[in-house]
Amino acid sequence: MRGLVVIAVLAAGMGVAAAQTPRPPANVNPGINLRPIPDAPGKRVAELQGLDKVTARTQRFYAPVGQTTRFGTLEIAVADCLVNVPEAPPEAVAYLTIVDNKPGQAPEKLFAGWMFASTPSLSALDHGVYDVRVLACTMAQGSAPPSSR
Repeated sequence: MRGLVVIAVLAAGMGVAAAQTPRPPANVNPGINLRPIPDAPGKRVAELQGLDKVTARTQRFYAPVGQTTRFGTLEIAVADCLVNVPEAPPEAVAYLTIVDNKPGQAPEKLFAGWMFASTPSLSALDHGVYDVRVLACTMAQGSAPPSSR
């Protein structure tokens, strides 16, 4: 009987953990060859590409790591941006949280997780109006990288 109680408590705990918002683990890379961008002058940014499906326009923009950037009604927060080691094939991976802020409606979280530049369909934003994908992780020069609309 006590074994059943322990199993029930563990199952309930796993349900609560699964419902929490995923966050990038501190100092843990999603792949063995991935690492932060090497230190250089400037600010770490994720280079993203957004597609507005209504107007069929694409736009490249920079989203600073640790800050929120707007693309249309979307707010895109970049928690981390990693690249492959030089001896491995090129890859950029960013941990993004994307929230849709439509006027007159409550904010809706659309995506929270790692996005891979080499395979955008692996973990993609599913939205009727916008597509967002990671292109690269880089260092932006100057005080503020270009922003989106």
